[in-house]
Parts: sequence; C-alpha cells; structure tokens
Amino acid sequence: MDEQALLGLNPNADADFRQRALAYFEQLKISQDAWQVCAEALAQSIYSDDHIKFFCFQVLEHQVKFKYSELTEVQQQLIRETLITWLQAQMLNPQPEKTFIRNKAAQVFALLFVTEYLTKWPKFFFDILSVVDLNPRGVDMYLRILMAVDAELVDRDVVHTSEEARRNTLLKDTMREQCIPSLVESWYQILQNYQYNNSELTCQCLEVVGAYVSWIDLSLIANERFINMLLGHMSVEVLREEACDCLFEIVNKGMDPIDKTKLVESLCQVLQSAGLFSIDQEDDVDFLARFSKLVNGMGQALIASWTKLVKNGDMKSAQDTLQAIEAKVALMLQLLVHEDDDISSNIIGFCYDYLHILKQLSALSDQQKANVEAIMLAVMKKLTYDEEYNFENEGEDEAMFVEYRKQLKLLLDRLAQVSPELLLASVRRVFNTTLQNWQTTRFMEVEVAIRLLYMLAEALPVSHGAHFSGDVTKATALQDMMRTVSITEPNSLPLFQICQVSEVSK
Repeated sequence: MDEQALLGLNPNADADFRQRALAYFEQLKISQDAWQVCAEALAQSIYSDDHIKFFCFQVLEHQVKFKYSELTEVQQQLIRETLITWLQAQMLNPQPEKTFIRNKAAQVFALLFVTEYLTKWPKFFFDILSVVDLNPRGVDMYLRILMAVDAELVDRDVVHTSEEARRNTLLKDTMREQCIPSLVESWYQILQNYQYNNSELTCQCLEVVGAYVSWIDLSLIANERFINMLLGHMSVEVLREEACDCLFEIVNKGMDPIDKTKLVESLCQVLQSAGLFSIDQEDDVDFLARFSKLVNGMGQALIASWTKLVKNGDMKSAQDTLQAIEAKVALMLQLLVHEDDDISSNIIGFCYDYLHILKQLSALSDQQKANVEAIMLAVMKKLTYDEEYNFENEGEDEAMFVEYRKQLKLLLDRLAQVSPELLLASVRRVFNTTLQNWQTTRFMEVEVAIRLLYMLAEALPVSHGAHFSGDVTKATALQDMMRTVSITEPNSLPLFQICQVSEVSK
C-alpha cells in the first residue's frame, strides 16, 4: 500500500496528507483487486496503526456492500477467510482492538451475513461460535456482530427498498428456523458464565437479548430460567440498567392478553419482593429512569390487555387485569412526582392511558377518584419551574423542561375529560391559596398558579368558545379567578411579568 498516503489517516495529519489519504481510499474502492491488499493486511496483522486497520475494514466494507457480485467464488471465499482469520487473532492478541475497529469489523461481518447467509454461508453463526467459544474477546465480537446483524435487519431508522425488506424478512424467517434456538442458548451460557465476573460482556449480552426479543419466539426468552436470571440482575448495580431495558423489551412484545397479564404480574411480584417498588429520591437517577420506563411499559401492556379483553367480551379477565393495573398506580404516582423530570416523563404514558380507562368507566370508585386527584396534584407540582431555570439565557435544559410541560399539559387535558369538576376545584384551591399572598410567595409558585388558570380554560369543555356561560359552577369559578388576577394590585409590574411568562410558555 501507499505508505505516504496512509500517513494522512492520522487525525493529527495536515490537510495535504489527509487529502492524499482520501484520494487513495477512492482509488482503492474503484480498483479491481486492491481490496485484496487490505484483506491480507488484516489477516496477517501487518499494520499496528489503528487508523490503518480501520481504513482496511472500510475498503472491505465498500467491496462487500457495492461490488460483491462482481467477485469470483475464490475472491468471495477469500473475504470469508479473512474475517474468520482476523476473528481468531483477536483471542490471541496481547491487547484488544480499539472499540471503533471492533464495531467496524462487526458491520463488515453483518454485511457479509445479509449477502451470503441464504446461499453460501448458512453456517455463519455456527462458524463464528466455533471460533469464539466462551473466550471473552471472542464473545465481545460475537455480540457486536449480532447487534450489527439486527441493525441491518430491523433498524427502523434505515430506509430499505422493497427488495431489501423482502430479503430481510426471508433472513429472519430462515434464522428462526435454523439458528435462533442455538443463538438463544449461547446467550444464556454467556450470561451464566460472565454475570459475576464480567459486567461489560453481561450488559452487551442483555442488550442483544433485548434487541432480538422483538422478532423471535418469545417463549425462548420469557421462561423461568431466563426471567429468573434477569430478575437477579435487577439487584446487581452494574447490571440492573441493562436488565431493566431487557425486561422492557420482553414486556413490550405482542402476545395473548391473558398471558401478558400473567407475565407482567409475575415480574411485578418478584420486583416488589426485592424492594424495587419503594422509590427513594436519593436512589440512582439513571437506574430509576430505566425503571420508570419499565414500569411504564408494564402498565401500558396491562392496559392494552384490558382493552383487548373488553373488546372480546371477556369481562371476568378484564376485571382481573384492571385490578392489576390499579395495583400499580401507587408506584406510578411515586415515579410521576419524582423530582427528576426524566424519571417523571418516562411514566406519563401509563398515567395518560390509565386516565383513558377511567374515562370509559360508567362510575369511579372512591379509590379511583383518589387516584385522579393524586395525579392532578402531581401534575400541578411538576409544572413548577426549578430554581435553576434560566429565563434570561434558555439552553438545552430549559428547552427540555418546556417539552416536559407540554406532556403534563396533555395529562391535564385528559384529567379534564375524566373529572372536570375535580380539576376545577383543585385548580381553584391552588390558585386562591397562592394569589392571596402572592407578594411573599415564590415567583415559581405564583407563575404555576396563573399557568394553571390558562390550562384550565383550555382543558375544560366549552360551548362555542363561551367560557363564562353555560355551566354556572364552572363559569363562576373562572370569573372569580380572572377577577382575582385583575384586582390583585393591577399596577404591579411583577405580577404583570408573571402573567406574561405564563402566556408565553403556553
């Protein structure tokens, strides 16, 4: 290879060398056989420079992606052998390759998989497994290849042609028939072998399980041995975030509504017995954000089951599922009111769907009414600006809070549909209490009281836009609150500015 051109691959190289390297790369891409030099360099570990190794994989990637059909059988076999030889070397090298090289290698493996699995390399995964066994470096590459294959087959961010979509469907169907059970067994063995001594590999494997569970037979994963292992990981600090995500994907998988209810309930029983349903504000917020997402998934899964059971006329099972939903509301509220907005935001979908159920019921129980009021109070509390909010120089954090407020507004709208009288009474109580002593009350509290008035007016049903006519109770309450704003020191600049903030933030 052109050693001078390769110098331009170094990030610190000057512009001339980088331009020469780029031109060399383009030259190799259009060359008929220059890629073989790169294949030889990888197979024989000729270069130690990380950027040259990455460059060689880029050349191979281009060859497989765009020119593979032009190669002879012998040349195609050379690429297969090159990758397997490189993989074998990974377990013998004194130091592992850099992450960006391993990821690029995995992408090339995945491209070769989608090209050859159905025709020339049906034992793709078995050949890789026979090489890596349970060697930690080999397992690392195996898991990266699996994630790269999944990305090629099901990544929704990638736009596929209709031909590619058909190919990917056929690949998944063939994998389900020929190798998925063996792959699942390998994941179990990896988790079992490394869960106590290699958290990085264990988390990688959990990520793989979570990715594949969306399109493989759920019974291969949602069984006693796998679920027990995953639930055990929920108690291990370095594993529990990935375990949460994995359980979320399992819960999110479509299945029979009665079976889904049983699965969620069994998970909840174990999680509750492990003390995970008692939320502490001091707990690790990163984990709680994942846990909140999991609880949200479980809640929405139960609600989807309830909806299907009601539609099917199975009212006995629907009632059992509704009881299971109600039992999760206390935990939902703990997460909704959490001081960290990410944790709170992740549970809003469950709250919204729960209120949608209540809207469909002919009458609410006392407990359900209490739940509605608790959600209402939580929303009012979480609408309040943080002390750190920078009104003069709004940045990313401020923009995220504005978006979060929009989610809360949707909840408030749904609350108005479920119990408009209760919402009106609650807002009126908060509003009057705050405005009575607004001069000595924190700006954030006054702002949210006025903001609630705006939200209330938008959320409550009206007739032809007439807020102050029709329902006497509603009209009187709104008139009283508007009167309070207008007569509370009308020439006061601070109160006027608060009103402006609430109006702008709508």
